Amino acid sequence: MRSYRYASHAAVLLIAAAMSSYGATNLALASRPGPITAQAAAEGSQFGDVVLGRDSTIIKPISIPTAALPDRRPVRYIVKAGDTLDSIAQATGVTWREIVWSNPGLRLPLKAGLALRLPPVPGVVVVVKSGDSPAGLAAQYGVDVTTILGFNSLRASDLTPGLVLVIPVDPQTGPNLSTGMPADPIAPGALVCPIQGAPIIQKFGPTSFALEPPAQGYLHFHSGLDVLAEYGTPILAAAGGKVTAVGYADYFGIRVAVTDSYGLVEIYAHMQDVGVALGQPIQQGQLIGHVGSTGLSIGSHLHLQLDVGGLAIDPTPLIGCS
Repeated sequence: MRSYRYASHAAVLLIAAAMSSYGATNLALASRPGPITAQAAAEGSQFGDVVLGRDSTIIKPISIPTAALPDRRPVRYIVKAGDTLDSIAQATGVTWREIVWSNPGLRLPLKAGLALRLPPVPGVVVVVKSGDSPAGLAAQYGVDVTTILGFNSLRASDLTPGLVLVIPVDPQTGPNLSTGMPADPIAPGALVCPIQGAPIIQKFGPTSFALEPPAQGYLHFHSGLDVLAEYGTPILAAAGGKVTAVGYADYFGIRVAVTDSYGLVEIYAHMQDVGVALGQPIQQGQLIGHVGSTGLSIGSHLHLQLDVGGLAIDPTPLIGCS
């Protein structure tokens, strides 16, 4: 029994000695100048949004999304009976110009059952063609290469013909021309009146004016807006794009057609002369030519027509003429 007590007493002395040695070591470390003292002093402190824990571990707050991330794939929309570009735009929140832009070759009126590709964010849906490159697409649409690749989770080597991409385009700047210049520097994503302040003397739609040709099921139909202006008045591009027709054409007389950056065709007719060449890229606000009275016309004015998919549409709500 006594030997057991001696053994227990010895064990207690050994533990006490060990603890004393540990405390002395800590005291020596605590009194030593340098980084250790500074680190110990900073424990439990906060600097901006960074917190140092008890073991000097950096704790960075994590941002937790409060809403689901948007789906980055193209939206597939099936046209229903009675659908129009305007009704689809209202139902989906995608502008009708983006609908046209994302579906090249689209014909009007829309047919039920047609599948449309729509961008999930402001921008355009693109099918990669042979010869396309990230740099070329970036220059064409006015975005960074990293935007195209990052949004679609791709590497440059993944870009192959037939691949469907979504290219986000900032609506505040809009797309580029083939030259790399902004297509619409005056009003991105919109159209401006080619002759500011000029009054409209004939609107779009069916008319009793016998000189107008038949169209869209009517005996006489006016396919655009007539804007009154004197001979020689400058005509400016409503939106930027590429000149796709120049010269004399039936009752249009001397006319210029511009396929804008979204795929809409602008026709400027009854002109006195032309200031652009076929195939030329032009910016919004650039000179197209001058007002005349050529073709089927009874006085100087500009006939402005907008075609989508081979069908004339009403420019009135788009063009901003008075």
